[in-house]
Amino acid sequence: MYQIKTICVCGAGTMGTGIAQLSAMKGISTIQFDISAEMLEKSRKGIEANLNTLVNKDRITPLEKEEIISRIKFSSQINDCVADLVIEAIIEKKEAKQNLFNQLALINHPKTILASNTSSISITEIAKTVTSPSRVIGMHFFNPAPIMKLVEIVRTENTEEEIIQTLVTLSEKMGKIPVVCNDSPGFIVNRVARSYYLEAMRLVEAGLATIETVDIAMESAGFKMGPFRLMDLIGMDINFGVSQIVWKALGEPDRLRPSLLQEQKVKQNELGRKTGKGFYTYP
Repeated sequence: MYQIKTICVCGAGTMGTGIAQLSAMKGISTIQFDISAEMLEKSRKGIEANLNTLVNKDRITPLEKEEIISRIKFSSQINDCVADLVIEAIIEKKEAKQNLFNQLALINHPKTILASNTSSISITEIAKTVTSPSRVIGMHFFNPAPIMKLVEIVRTENTEEEIIQTLVTLSEKMGKIPVVCNDSPGFIVNRVARSYYLEAMRLVEAGLATIETVDIAMESAGFKMGPFRLMDLIGMDINFGVSQIVWKALGEPDRLRPSLLQEQKVKQNELGRKTGKGFYTYP
């Protein structure tokens, strides 16, 4: 198997920040890259705040906190993105991911693994224009990455078996439950979850139930979060974007048609917790 001693996380948004924190907490030398210095500073502060919470709960010591932070190098220079494994967590656009991987291929060793954290874009399509497509794979974490247990390892027809096994082992080292699947629209979780979100919104659109009632019902049935609270947490723009990608990739079936209710929220920039308003209002 490949030896993973360094990980570079490209993208300092919510997911990238969480993955970088997780990597450093597991003792791995980590590079957090973003072209935006502002996003990098926000990421650094976010990681420090999360670690302070763990210190206050006596889950780590102040010394361990400092050691974790010392393992992360924050950089806006792509030439610093040299690692055994690169995990991209940038904007959900295929061309942007392809361009990034091609830049990374020029500065990294031919054996560097290029993993995408995309939640719905075809890994096969991303790999098509990348040098050595056999090293491109999906490694889909869930938000918040340091806490959520599942990691989807998404292989294409060309992905090396050794790379798959390497990421399975790495995921387990990170305390995660890896699930290997073939590349397909939405992979496993986001494919199954479309019905959870879409049917909930159809109930509300038809006037059969309120947002609050649906969430209470599903949470009382055993779900940790109702669909509307979960969409607010994920981000309306991200969730709606996944719905569009899966719907189009499967031939635009009516059962998966994205919700007009959610589309309206996106147009109004009511994206959930990150904007202070989505299906609910947040302080």
